[in-house]
Amino acid sequence: MSRHVIAVYPGTFDPITLGHEDIVRRAAGLFDEVVMAVATAHHKKTLFTLDERLELARDTASRYANVSVAPFDGLVRDFVVARGGKVMVRGVRGVTDFDYEFQLAGMNRNLAPDVETIFMAPTATLQSVSSTLIREISQLGGDVAPYVAPMVLERLQQKRAARG
Repeated sequence: MSRHVIAVYPGTFDPITLGHEDIVRRAAGLFDEVVMAVATAHHKKTLFTLDERLELARDTASRYANVSVAPFDGLVRDFVVARGGKVMVRGVRGVTDFDYEFQLAGMNRNLAPDVETIFMAPTATLQSVSSTLIREISQLGGDVAPYVAPMVLERLQQKRAARG
C-alpha cells in the first residue's frame, strides 16, 4: 500500500538562510510533499513582515516541485493536522537546539500522537548559521552573502539602507 507522506517544516524564517534551504532540499527528497509553514510570529519582533518572509520562502520553494509555502498562526500541531501532515521536520544545529527541539517534539507528540518529528542537521558548513546571527551581522554591515540566497541578501541590504 502506497502512502502519500506530507511533511511540514515550520519556522519563522526571518530571514530564510541557506541552512533552511539545505533542510528543505533534503526533506523534499524524503517526502512526497513538504510544506514550509511560516509562523506569523506574534511573540517575536521580526525584521521582515509576514508577507516578506512568505515571498522569500516561496522563492526557495520554487526550486523544488513538491515544496509549498503557507502561513500559520497558533499551534503548529493544528496546522500539521489540518494539512494532513504525518511528519514535522525540525532543523537542529547543535546540542542547545536539540535540547529545546526535543522538548517541543515531546509536547507535540502529546498533542498530536499521529505526527512524528524528525530532526535534520544542516550540512556542516551551515551549522553555525542562524537567522538571528544573519540579521545581526547584516544590520551591522557584515557580509552574509555566503549564508543566504541572492534575493534574501538584496532584501537584507534594503532593510539596512532603510535604517540609515
